[in-house]
This record gives sequence, structure tokens and C-alpha cells, in this order.
Amino acid sequence: MPQMAPISWLLLFFIFSITLIIFNAMNYFSFLPKTPEISEKKISQTPMAWKW
Repeated sequence: MPQMAPISWLLLFFIFSITLIIFNAMNYFSFLPKTPEISEKKISQTPMAWKW
């Protein structure tokens, strides 16, 4: 099996690293999480009665 020159290994490392970074950035920024809607029923306007 022929050996590869070190510059080829370095070039392959950079290509795969850049591909990984671009792929992860595309996946991260393309995902839009659903924001839960806050209903008025959950928020109570009554003052808190502290029982010490």
C-alpha cells in the first residue's frame, strides 16, 4: 500500500474539519424550536399570602 505525503494528510484533515463545521452550523441554524405560548390562565394576579 503506498504511503501518503504528510501534506495530503493535512489537506484531508482541513477538508474534513471544514466540512464538519459547515454541516454542524447548517444543522444548528436551520432548527427552529417551537416557542410555547403563555396562556393567561396560568398567571395568577392574586397577591401571595405568606404563612410564616
